[in-house]
Amino acid sequence: MRRKPFEALVERALRRLPRAFRERIANVAVVVEDWPDDETLADLGIEPPDTLYGLYRGVNLTERDSAYGNVLPDTITIYQGPIEEDAADEEEMAEIVRDTVVHELGHYFGLDDETMEQIEDSDP
Repeated sequence: MRRKPFEALVERALRRLPRAFRERIANVAVVVEDWPDDETLADLGIEPPDTLYGLYRGVNLTERDSAYGNVLPDTITIYQGPIEEDAADEEEMAEIVRDTVVHELGHYFGLDDETMEQIEDSDP
């Protein structure tokens, strides 16, 4: 898939977030990159065949205090290559993108991976 249609999947995932969440998102850049670099994977302890669909970098909302300000935006990176490689078709790709965007925004809101897994497991 070319970059523009893939970016449209990311934008659609962001637009479809519940309004209460969309309104609380501030100072966050969502970008698409081809693949995570080797240094990022090594820093996170990810080794093949595992990969990374997305990454949140920044100060989550639960850690911000009155001194927080005049900082560059937090960044959510969505990695197109691994998602395309793992998706069977465009519908599944859109689902992976949506799940990845929601997951990385969970980090922005201060949730850790374990908490998000518990929430996902309890979802009917």
